[in-house]
Amino acid sequence: MEGAAQVIVSNVGQLVGEEFRQLRGVGGEVARLRDELATMNALLRMQSEAEEGAVDHFVREWMKQLREVAYDAQDCVDLYLFRVRTRTGECLIFWCKRHLETLLLRHRLADDIRSLRAHAAAINEQHARYGVNLEPLRRPPSLRVRASAHVLRPAAADDDPNKFVGITEQASCLADKVKAAIRTSGDLKVFSVVGFGGLGKTTLVMEVCRQLQDADFQRQAQVSVSQVLDLKALLRSVLQQILEVKAQDRADPGIDRMDVEQLRQNIDTILKTKRYLIVIDDVWTEAAWNSIISMLPVNHCGSTIIVTTRIDTVAKACSYANDDYIHHIMPLDDKNSKKLFLSRAFGSMNATCPKDLEYSMEKVLKKCGGLPLAIVSIASLFASYRSPESKHMWDTVLKSLGSQIDNHPTLEGMRQIITLSYDHLPHHLKSCMMYLSIFPEDYLIVKDRLLRRWISEGLVAEKRGLTQMEVAQGYFNELVSRSMIDRAADRVTWFDGREETCRVHDMMLEVMVSKSLEANFVSLIGGPYKWMSYDRIRRLSIHGGLEASKESSCKKMATGHGRRNDIKGMNVQHVRSLSIFELHGHMLLNQLGEFTLLRVLDLEDCKGLGKKHMGFICRMHLLRFLNLKGTDISGLPSRIGQLEHLQTLDVRSTCLKYLPKTVTQLEKLENLLYSNKHSFWDFHWEAPKGLRKMKALRKLNNLTVRSKNIDVIEEIGELEQLQELDISFIPGIPQAGQDKLDNSLSRLYSLRCLNLQVVTNTEHDRNFLQNLKSTPPRLLRYLRLCGTLQGHTGVLEVPTLTNWVGKLTNLVEFVIAWAYLRGDTLFDVLSKLPSLKTLTLESNFYTDTEIVARDTHKFPVLKELRMTDNLGVPEVYRFEKGSMQNLETILLRFGHYKQSIAGIQHLTNLKEVQFTGKKDNEALAYALTELEEENVWRQDIGSNQFAVKVRYE
Repeated sequence: MEGAAQVIVSNVGQLVGEEFRQLRGVGGEVARLRDELATMNALLRMQSEAEEGAVDHFVREWMKQLREVAYDAQDCVDLYLFRVRTRTGECLIFWCKRHLETLLLRHRLADDIRSLRAHAAAINEQHARYGVNLEPLRRPPSLRVRASAHVLRPAAADDDPNKFVGITEQASCLADKVKAAIRTSGDLKVFSVVGFGGLGKTTLVMEVCRQLQDADFQRQAQVSVSQVLDLKALLRSVLQQILEVKAQDRADPGIDRMDVEQLRQNIDTILKTKRYLIVIDDVWTEAAWNSIISMLPVNHCGSTIIVTTRIDTVAKACSYANDDYIHHIMPLDDKNSKKLFLSRAFGSMNATCPKDLEYSMEKVLKKCGGLPLAIVSIASLFASYRSPESKHMWDTVLKSLGSQIDNHPTLEGMRQIITLSYDHLPHHLKSCMMYLSIFPEDYLIVKDRLLRRWISEGLVAEKRGLTQMEVAQGYFNELVSRSMIDRAADRVTWFDGREETCRVHDMMLEVMVSKSLEANFVSLIGGPYKWMSYDRIRRLSIHGGLEASKESSCKKMATGHGRRNDIKGMNVQHVRSLSIFELHGHMLLNQLGEFTLLRVLDLEDCKGLGKKHMGFICRMHLLRFLNLKGTDISGLPSRIGQLEHLQTLDVRSTCLKYLPKTVTQLEKLENLLYSNKHSFWDFHWEAPKGLRKMKALRKLNNLTVRSKNIDVIEEIGELEQLQELDISFIPGIPQAGQDKLDNSLSRLYSLRCLNLQVVTNTEHDRNFLQNLKSTPPRLLRYLRLCGTLQGHTGVLEVPTLTNWVGKLTNLVEFVIAWAYLRGDTLFDVLSKLPSLKTLTLESNFYTDTEIVARDTHKFPVLKELRMTDNLGVPEVYRFEKGSMQNLETILLRFGHYKQSIAGIQHLTNLKEVQFTGKKDNEALAYALTELEEENVWRQDIGSNQFAVKVRYE
């Protein structure tokens, strides 16, 4: 929430520093405004870190006003930079002319700044005028004493049979692991159960304790920690339970008078020779865990501690990063979700849902996403509507679920549990989390797209020694670790390679939307938000349903009454971020010329974008992030080079056949992404001269080098910040060009990802990749080598693999295509790479009918083997005993061809096999039968089985 002011303080400082000479007498006013904004930033941060219940209505309104004036101040500064700024390289005559032309604007700016400063000062002083105490905004220390430890009790098996729907199987699995660990060693074991709030971690652990009743634990205790640790209260509860003090005698004055050290000594005396089981529920920090474990005895009697937490890093700290001791609790599957819903809504899991309510039930279950707390809460609310009007009430609740979560008493508990994770976030992550409310429900978010947007919005701090992308990556990892964001499956495509994706649970999204709307952080229009109205829009996200031709008469009547969120006539002069997630954006696209303060414009997959709209975009001089991916644009104006602040330009999967040479003027550009949606083979753009000016570039894709622009290869070597490069070479590159490539690649010290493709049809070009003799970038983590051929001449042989690829000790993922290799060369080289985790074998990488992973091909850390689009060659993938010992996942696409896997029984660590192909493919059907037989055999001998997944095309 304080992010806006934080960015503004920085921008005003820039204004004072860079434009002071133009402002002259205004400089003092700007400096005073900066001081006011710094105070606002501090107050907004205090509110962000304050406890949820400590902030009253007045303080909330006060903070809202602070945020709005902070936004207004940034608009004022940005308008000045937009209209009055000095252009780099302007001669004296043009500078003087611009100085005179903007004299009135600069005087107006001075008046605006004085007005804003007065407004900011008045708001800052409101608490004094109204006698408001700032004490509630002061957050308690992370380990402040609070009497929060309380006793947990295992439920009896018949206590509530519905309570354990979908939990019993997971509990049995964890209980079996605990028993096996006790049999194996007498050392103290720490098991962790980790997952999102509301998944049933506590219920699961209590069921585990019930199933461990025959494990002969001589002493047991169950305590809850919560967000702040009261170590004394926790130890007191543990001591009372292991002494088996009855509930009515818990107020033992002797125990109550003990300090922490006395409690520790008494616990140690009792437990040091006993097998004990202690459940520590809801641990939030590693510091809290370290404090707790230091108070408990470490004996060799087979004792066990079970911890529950929402945070993955805490689980790893508790269980010493032993994956076997960490249980990631799974959401309920569709079957158990329905059972639990029926049990709460209709009294029995065997009940039948009325036909007219089935659709509503399915929508609820989809939104709950297997979260037991959400299912129980919403089903309990629905249970109160059993009148003849129940369908209407169910539909009403569904349409207004966000506001129902905020206000309905039945859903209050669920909201508190979910909100608890958000409240515990550090202040800098709260804005990043709220930002996710921009995306529609169930939207698959590409991680890099999200991180670049965070950076462009000013939500990512600058840290010494780190790039902003690295800082943003840290933010993302922290949110994933805290179960606030769910990782989704990686997306792998021909054009874009591998992309990491994520999602936000629907219930978490509802809470984030509520908080964003309350703070005026995001304005949502269309879809479920079509009736929302806003006083002033800062970040605008369109979720569909806004075409004029589709509007009903009642909607048009609403337009006539001036609803502020209707597209036509909308005031967009304060909008800094525009995202359109509906396919057709004609109405709003025609207003693009009014969006003068945009920093982020995200029109991915939007239809109706034309030449006129591109003209509007080229006038958005504050733009930092421009995403036109999937649109139908066929040309970029040369004026695109005037977007001097642009950091990301994404024009992948468009109709563009080339990029204008003026892109080299975008000296702040960090990510330049291009591909043509209509051309499978020719989707590259020709590298222009002047590329060396783009010193900020970190990601550059689909670049083509031909003999006529061979000098560009040297310029690429000067891009010292470059981390990802996708480059193709067209036939006829002379030896001098190959030497330049070799030299340039050796100078790209920051390079992490390289996609190197050679289009060849001559014997001369056949040796292109083999001439790479220099040491490759030592930090390279991803490498794709591909030779596009006219004929069957390979572009990779032994020298390339051994002399160049074999040196890539940090390589994590390797992809190879159109290499036409033979024999054992490929696996001989790759099996020795110490960091290789993913290997992808694409079309025509091999020519023999069988490729063999031999017992010498250990592949020390290889986890995933992908075999895609191989056109039936090789026919057999064979694994000898002892090969690929750590392989966990195999993916094979059959297409129309006969292919098979032999020796799968030797892959003892295999966890998953994924097949893709036609339903009528006999080879696919036969392979599935073999896998089923292998799993039956593994079950008989007590070995690890693997999951089998099939996707039919």
